Amino acid sequence: MKHVTVIGAIALAGGLALAVPGGGARAASDDGGPVGGALLAGRGVVVAENARRLPKTEASAFVVADADTGQVLAAKDPHGRYLPASTLKILTAVTLIPRLKKNRTVLPSAEACNQEGSAVGLTRHRIYTIEDLFRALMMVSGNDAAVALAEANGGLARTLADMNAEARRLRATDTVAKTPNGLDKPGQSSSAYDLALIARAGLGHPDFRRYISTKVAEFPAPGGKHYQIANHNRLLGRYPGMLGVKNGWTSKALGSFVGAARRDGHTIIVSIMHHEGGFWKEVEDLLDWGFAARGKVTPVGALVGPVPSVKPTRPVGGPPKAAPPAGRPVPPAEVADDSPVVGAGALVLAVALLGGAVWIVYGVRRRARAGAASSPGGGPHQVDHD
Repeated sequence: MKHVTVIGAIALAGGLALAVPGGGARAASDDGGPVGGALLAGRGVVVAENARRLPKTEASAFVVADADTGQVLAAKDPHGRYLPASTLKILTAVTLIPRLKKNRTVLPSAEACNQEGSAVGLTRHRIYTIEDLFRALMMVSGNDAAVALAEANGGLARTLADMNAEARRLRATDTVAKTPNGLDKPGQSSSAYDLALIARAGLGHPDFRRYISTKVAEFPAPGGKHYQIANHNRLLGRYPGMLGVKNGWTSKALGSFVGAARRDGHTIIVSIMHHEGGFWKEVEDLLDWGFAARGKVTPVGALVGPVPSVKPTRPVGGPPKAAPPAGRPVPPAEVADDSPVVGAGALVLAVALLGGAVWIVYGVRRRARAGAASSPGGGPHQVDHD
């Protein structure tokens, strides 16, 4: 792996519309540059000059980032678009965890139960909770669980729309979801940068953290029985501080992985894509490098925050409000500060209303006295009024 300094990476950046694996242009931020910073536009390795040498990896793309600060400490082809395989399930989880109640039970369809590739073994029984399905999704990479979750969310089309909307909200603009489980499909893509970005968002949700860090769990079977499922992440329990996240592999995508580990109150994220062989030791080395580098090297970019939500503003010059019912004074909250009624006009209106009220009260009392005087018993007399 060629070692490139920050100065060399600037030269590599070149144009912003570089060719990427699978086609498409690299993601651009609002100012026209690459999302996360100008140095992330290139396809080579980018790292600060004051950093120690990066460990070797055969991955075509990777990102090492500080999850706490969002700083990208080193990267290679960070915005290159590759097939994500099952690492796309990170986006599925981040999108659906807030939308689905975890205690709800689900009856999976025949289509969900018959998904190819890795599966947890769903059957056509209403014995699964949403939480069971999320465990299967993130622990054993259940393609069947992914489709069952999509069905619980209202169907495949709606779920894909939600996933792509969530990717845009997170500014993961290299990511296009065509399936909820990551099985290869034309047009589907992600990048090492986006996978790190999405994983960082997931780490902010306690249920996400719980699913990715569970090593072994009981999974329901027909007849009230259960069987054990074990997490596919080989670094859980092996690498100190490993929180988990997700691995993936298909014959076209090759190996991909996103891992997060926490030590001494700090979390490092490593994402790799398009790796031809075993990557576990390489990920360990990249995590070690990240912990040693954090706070000491110049970052080469940043994991950006999500698109800020727009708060509704007070309308200006909108349609006039309906007039209040007759005889009811206008409350102060219903009068705009710049209304011509405010000031002398309001005072005149208030005096007029007060005067009218005085005359009404005077008339009511006068009628009451007259009625009482004419009544044989001299007692009170009920007066109807609005």
